[in-house]
Amino acid sequence: MGDSPTPDDTGSRSSTVDGTQPADPSSDGGLRAYTVRLELVDEPGELLRALAPISENGGNLLSIHHERGNITPRGHIPVEVDLECPPDRFADVVESLREGGVNVIQAGAERYGGEVSVVLVGHVVDTDLSDTLSAIETEANAVVLDLSLAAPDGTTGIASARLRLAIDTGRAEEVLESIRSIGAEKDLTVVEPLPGGEA
Repeated sequence: MGDSPTPDDTGSRSSTVDGTQPADPSSDGGLRAYTVRLELVDEPGELLRALAPISENGGNLLSIHHERGNITPRGHIPVEVDLECPPDRFADVVESLREGGVNVIQAGAERYGGEVSVVLVGHVVDTDLSDTLSAIETEANAVVLDLSLAAPDGTTGIASARLRLAIDTGRAEEVLESIRSIGAEKDLTVVEPLPGGEA
């Protein structure tokens, strides 16, 4: 299947998991280690399905931390994957994961380097909280790290939801603008952090 290393191979790169031809290390500086945090549905075969795009794009698995006892606010399981691949292939790995329907929370060191917290007030539950969270993740390109819900008058009354979000560094205002728009569509008041409140 894959070619054997030539005698003058320095051994600084390893073959890919699926036997495809690795990228020329002289053009990319060899392999580099990356960490990818994923959010998986708790169903048989999900972990294996999520790992396939890594090997298919020339990645080599180093370790997998499957946090089965730690459920995310959306009821999914966080998984941290350490891998190595040529730098010019890493974007393909991440894109392939997303195209396969895998929720990528963090990829590499740069993505989602910031945090912001907001509070939504109004008929939070009655206007479909799950739909609101999905809209925030897709339209604002943020990830819900933590959710606290207070509904003293029941699910049909006024409630408040405090969200802690992971965002791209420097995108706080853009994310808040998207959340304001989502809140306006559902007649929810958005309580924003004080200046300097972004982690």
